[in-house]
Amino acid sequence: MTREDWLKERQQGLGASDAAAILGLSNWKSSDALWETKTGQAQPDDISDNPFVQYGIAAEPLLRELFKLDYANVYTVDYEEYKIVKNAEYPFIFATLDGELAEIATGRKGVLEIKTAEIMNAGQWMQWKDRIPDSYYVQLCHALLATGFDFAVLKAQIKYHKDGVLNISTRHYHIERNEVEDDIELLKKECIKFWQSVESNERPPLKLPPI
Repeated sequence: MTREDWLKERQQGLGASDAAAILGLSNWKSSDALWETKTGQAQPDDISDNPFVQYGIAAEPLLRELFKLDYANVYTVDYEEYKIVKNAEYPFIFATLDGELAEIATGRKGVLEIKTAEIMNAGQWMQWKDRIPDSYYVQLCHALLATGFDFAVLKAQIKYHKDGVLNISTRHYHIERNEVEDDIELLKKECIKFWQSVESNERPPLKLPPI
């Protein structure tokens, strides 16, 4: 699949990057704006010139290779650019993975998600304090929903400045599917309702990020 094919296919359903907006947990897009793009009433925002987006795209393959090296005895890592994995029962729920993991000891399948973030203020640090930011957590749940895999791993590289010096913190978060089944089920129901509103062209109730 080419990038153009991938972009067209994304219009035919809900990807993991849409999940936070569906639940009103995105800081960048409302559920209303997402509905307008999925129904063709608005064009998706072009964020290709955003320096943070460009950094994330350039860093992803390097961080994936580091993950392979660091966890060579734990996981095998497969990656196919623009591959879309669809939910077996609801094919409009899908995900494009940063990596497909197989646990060497057990053969269990997992999702690899790679994120880069730059912390600019204390409020942003609070989103990472002893937790995964909500928007990223929902994205992991969506990937598990789409794939049916057993677990997910988030590799996060966080950049911040202290006393004028650049610092980089790398974190790894592991989520077992059986521990988040309730959240996955809730997300599935919301995705089904949202996609029904797209197919019927009936605007759903607006959901906004919490203050």
